[in-house]
Amino acid sequence: MPTNPDPGQPHTADLVVFGGTGDLSMRKLIPALYHTDRDGRLSPETRVIAMSRGGLTDADFRGKVDAEVRDQVPIDDPELWRRFLGRLHHVSVDVGGEDRSGWKALAELLAGHEDRDRVYYLASPPRTFGPFCRELQEAGLVTPRSRVVLEKPLGHDLVSAQGINDEVGAIFDERQIFRIDHYLGKETVQNLLVLRFANAFLEPIWNSLWIDHVQITAAETVGTPGRRGYYDHAGALRDMVQNHLLQLLTLTAMEPPARNDRESIRDEKVKVLQALRPITGGEVDRFTVRGQYVAADGMPGYLDEPASTPTTEASRRVETFTAIRAEIKNWRWAGVPFYLRTGKRMPYRRSEIVVQFKDVPHSIFPGGSPNRLVLRLQPEDGIELHIMAKEPGAGEISLKPVPMALSFGKTFTTRVPEAYERLLTDVLAGNPTLFMRRDEVEAAWRWIDPILAAWKADPALPEPYPAGSTGPAAAHELLGRSGRTWHDGEDA
Repeated sequence: MPTNPDPGQPHTADLVVFGGTGDLSMRKLIPALYHTDRDGRLSPETRVIAMSRGGLTDADFRGKVDAEVRDQVPIDDPELWRRFLGRLHHVSVDVGGEDRSGWKALAELLAGHEDRDRVYYLASPPRTFGPFCRELQEAGLVTPRSRVVLEKPLGHDLVSAQGINDEVGAIFDERQIFRIDHYLGKETVQNLLVLRFANAFLEPIWNSLWIDHVQITAAETVGTPGRRGYYDHAGALRDMVQNHLLQLLTLTAMEPPARNDRESIRDEKVKVLQALRPITGGEVDRFTVRGQYVAADGMPGYLDEPASTPTTEASRRVETFTAIRAEIKNWRWAGVPFYLRTGKRMPYRRSEIVVQFKDVPHSIFPGGSPNRLVLRLQPEDGIELHIMAKEPGAGEISLKPVPMALSFGKTFTTRVPEAYERLLTDVLAGNPTLFMRRDEVEAAWRWIDPILAAWKADPALPEPYPAGSTGPAAAHELLGRSGRTWHDGEDA
């Protein structure tokens, strides 16, 4: 029987984090769990068990969290902080090694709690997912109430993603597998669904008759210091487009689901990916752009960044910026381009979806511009609808675009939770709605793979762009060929 049969009550679980002393755990997961506990959404019995090779005791791990996480979260109740630290445990396990004592120690810690949920969170490289799940099963620690959370990236192409899915799927049923993308936990992403499907005014014009194009941007001001070993073999297309940007595209373009349930929304997202027009062969040159930032204004170029690995041919060929013109071949979106863009060392940090509407059929006022809807994920969650308004004053009418803005932080008095808080709460509750299904991940790779293959076969290097700029010239030409521009202004 469930420990917490009332769905309105916090679920009791043992949350086991593999890679529990790593960067992701200390920067994101542990702070998110503390906020969840602070908000009363963790049951008193829930435990957090970190797994690593560190050889730490429980006291060592609690001391590490106290030293490294305390400054990241508000400690306004010292007793609550002490209670949270008391939830934390550590088990040393060498996955893939001959020493099995760690698995025995974990089994002893979990013994007697087989009736509660077990969540195994793999905050580790994808190559460890299969071996971890296999050794977990060999240790007898997979129960019908177990779930496993997989961090991105899930593979580096379709074949490797299928291999990981096969390995994990041999141990866990699909309903037990939660493939996480933290973008889906952001308030604006969830509000996109509410905006579309809980308001009558927008859905009738959410189609090719009224929308000119859509832009989805994830821009970062930071470079890749110390990360070249990873980024040389990932690049912007794998690191950002295959997961984050395509997830935002599916939620923007999906059809209204029949119900707000666990599978209906995911069914509609998969249909969007399956409807993406493939970009292959010579079209890759026409519809995609890749760039790499070079030194400018005192900022180093990608090849000049501090790195633990030497510069290689892969370093020179990897893209730190990409822009793509995508098309969705269905009745709703035929003829509407979706422009995807992501880059490092850009002049601003911004993640947003811009829905550009068509101009009025016949304007009786000079100086007007089309309406647009901006959904901002960062730096601050919010929604803006830009409409035309008359500037105050006598004489001839002068028009000005004015934003009708909703800032979640200013409108709502409650604290806006971080993305990982929402997603961890959903994992503990067993709700997979905001997580990717196997067919969704593989559909995304099927669309990405031909682009990767064409870039690999092309002897040309990525187009250089100055650090601190809005990207290579070819990215602006991608829109300029049809008379469009990227929304890079202050009001964009």
